[in-house]
Amino acid sequence: MTVDILLPYYGDVALMKTAVESVLAQDEPDWLLTVVDDGYPDPTVREWFAAIEDPRVRYHRNERNLGANGNYRRCLEFVEHRHFVVMGADDVMLPDYLDSVRRALSVFPDAAIVQPGVEVIDEHGAPSRPLVDRAKRWYAPRGTGLRELRGEQLAVSLLRGDWLYFPSLCWRADALPPGGFRPGLDVVQDLALVLDVVTAGGSLVVDDTVCFRYRRHSASDSSWRALEGTRFDEERRFFLQTAAEMRERGWNRAAGVARLHLSSRLNAATLLPTAVRHKQHSGVRNLSRHLVAVR
Repeated sequence: MTVDILLPYYGDVALMKTAVESVLAQDEPDWLLTVVDDGYPDPTVREWFAAIEDPRVRYHRNERNLGANGNYRRCLEFVEHRHFVVMGADDVMLPDYLDSVRRALSVFPDAAIVQPGVEVIDEHGAPSRPLVDRAKRWYAPRGTGLRELRGEQLAVSLLRGDWLYFPSLCWRADALPPGGFRPGLDVVQDLALVLDVVTAGGSLVVDDTVCFRYRRHSASDSSWRALEGTRFDEERRFFLQTAAEMRERGWNRAAGVARLHLSSRLNAATLLPTAVRHKQHSGVRNLSRHLVAVR
C-alpha cells in the first residue's frame, strides 16, 4: 500500500529537514514524498533536495507564491495513490507511523480518514500541553483502541471542538470532494474538508497508538491572528454557513452546535485578557464581537 506523503513548505529550513528525515526513517518503505515549496527564499533548499538520492522523494517549487490555502490545494494535485497524508513541514513522523496507519486500514479498509495517536511538542521538540491541546483532549470522543465514527454524531463532535490533528491524518483519496480544500479559507480549511468528507458518508477511524509528533509553536502565525481577532471572522462565517448546510441535510443537532460554535467563542474569551494587556485595541474589539455575535 503506497502512501503519498505531501509536504507543503514555506518556513524554517531546519524543521523542514527534520520532517523529511522522519519520513525517510519510516519502518514501512512503501511511500512517495512530494515536497511543494511555495517559493521560500533560500537557495539551499533546492540544493539539499538535489542531494537526496532516494527516488521516493520529489521536490517541486511553485512558480509563484500561492499562500497557505493555495499551496495545500496544489499539493493535492500530486496525489497518485489511494491514500495520502498532508504533513506539516515542521512535524515529525515516528518510525511506526505508516505501519500504524496500515494496521488501522486493515481493520477498516473503507475508512475515509485515519486519526492516529499524536504527541504535541513545542518549537524546541519538547513535549507540550498548552491549553488548546488540553481542550482537544477534552472534546475528543471517549474510548480506547481502534474505533470508527461517522455521520451526524461525528459532525456534532467535531463542531463542538475540532479535536483532530490535521497533519497526522491519513486520507482515502477518492473520499475527497471535487477540488479538495474549499477556496478562500486559511484558518478552518482543514475542518471544512473533514466535514465535507463526513457529510458525504465517509467515516473516521481513531487509533490510540502514538506515532506522530505535532509541533505547536508558541508564537505561530495563527496565534497572532487569534490575538488580533482576525481569525475569528473567518471562523464565524464558516460556522454559520455550516449551520445552514447542516439544517438542509436534516442534521439539526449538528446545525445547532455549529450556530452556537461555543468552543470558538471560548477560545476568543481566553485571548481577550492578553489582547487587553498588550493594548491590541483592534483585537479587543474583534474578540469581543465574536463572543456575542449571532450572525
